[in-house]
Amino acid sequence: EKLFPKIKEMVNGIAVIGHEIIDEINILQATKLAMKQAIDKLMISPDILLIDGNQQIDTQIKQWTIVKGDAKSFSIAAASILAKVTRDRIMEEYHHKYPQYEFSRHKGYGTQRHRDLIATHGPCPIHRKTFRGVSEYIPR
Repeated sequence: EKLFPKIKEMVNGIAVIGHEIIDEINILQATKLAMKQAIDKLMISPDILLIDGNQQIDTQIKQWTIVKGDAKSFSIAAASILAKVTRDRIMEEYHHKYPQYEFSRHKGYGTQRHRDLIATHGPCPIHRKTFRGVSEYIPR
């Protein structure tokens, strides 16, 4: 949280993919799409992309995939901070809209508490319908 403003002032490439798109194309493809959209927002086109993990994205820019890259590269670690803080802030906003799910507590991760709250209240409109912990509570 402390580093977020310092990192953000150096970059304007943050993208968010909604739950509807994630349900449509899956979490991996949505992650890759978000990375592509973030790159497209950059003021300067990079010479090379460092990608956390082993999946390349659809771009003509040269890229290196680095498994556990956030522990090996300051650039990837900085991008991870931007992503995590942005996501956590979105979950805080959702908490105000859907307080019964305690999004401010678990930030949408599949904790036991989160699963218990879905079982108690059923999924809310922002829950990913294709996620196993949610889909079992959707009436058929």
